[in-house]
Amino acid sequence: MSSEATVTAANRPAGAPAGSSSPADVTMRLWRGDASGGGFVDYTIENLGGEVVLDVVHRIQAEQAPDLAVRWNCKAGKCGSCSAEVNGKPRLMCMTRMSTLELSEPITISPMRGNPVIRDLVTDVSFHFAVARRIPAFHPGPREADGTYRMAQVDVERVQEFRKCIECFLCQNVCHVIRDHEENKPAFAGPRFFARLAELEMHPLDTLDRRELISRDLGVGLCNITKCCSEVCPEGIHITDNAIIPLKERVVDARYDPIAWLGRKIRRRPSPTPAYVTAALAPAAATGEVISTEPAPRATS
Repeated sequence: MSSEATVTAANRPAGAPAGSSSPADVTMRLWRGDASGGGFVDYTIENLGGEVVLDVVHRIQAEQAPDLAVRWNCKAGKCGSCSAEVNGKPRLMCMTRMSTLELSEPITISPMRGNPVIRDLVTDVSFHFAVARRIPAFHPGPREADGTYRMAQVDVERVQEFRKCIECFLCQNVCHVIRDHEENKPAFAGPRFFARLAELEMHPLDTLDRRELISRDLGVGLCNITKCCSEVCPEGIHITDNAIIPLKERVVDARYDPIAWLGRKIRRRPSPTPAYVTAALAPAAATGEVISTEPAPRATS
């Protein structure tokens, strides 16, 4: 008798629509291992219905594999901790409903390929936090005479989109520039941080010029705008259209716009390069960290 029996009205999983069929059991194919290697292990578990992938992984952890390593926190799609690849697609496990998957086949859960594996489904995301430390923080100018800051509502809305980021790093994981080329990581920030830089660069109260940093050290030019990052963003942020492309335009304007070049010559203003260096080195000086201001090496392949 097949273990994938048709569900009747009496034993249909909670939440399953009337007239639908669903297997009584599901097979979850989880990657198990560590940095030295590993492989997929199948776990067959009862299909309760109405669950998300993280629910089922937690039941496997509780009932069959107590040593399974999985990272999670809020279970509400707001912390970004439970990122994984579900059937090969980067997703949040807590926001992926089992009912949206083909339950008659094994459901493959693997760690994010773009990050080094620590153990099982848990990966090392320290690279992303290292990039974050290289970005100069928001630096507003002086307050107005009445001691306040003012900005137009349209400017608030423009940068608010980028502040929805929950740092799940799904966009970083799917970006082929660093997913398929580990050697690019020292020279490429990735889509999550281009969204952060766009938030800062488009903020009307910010006074720092990060365009040289964006181009020279963080490698915005390596992005070929395939929009794969926007497609996997659980918050629906238009990373490519609203962040990366405008950043590319700003870098080009700073370097090649003949009117801007002539204006700098006439007014004897320096090229837009030095401000970010001072700002980027300031936090490091307090901790003794050494940060090079020389251009990072770029991969040629």
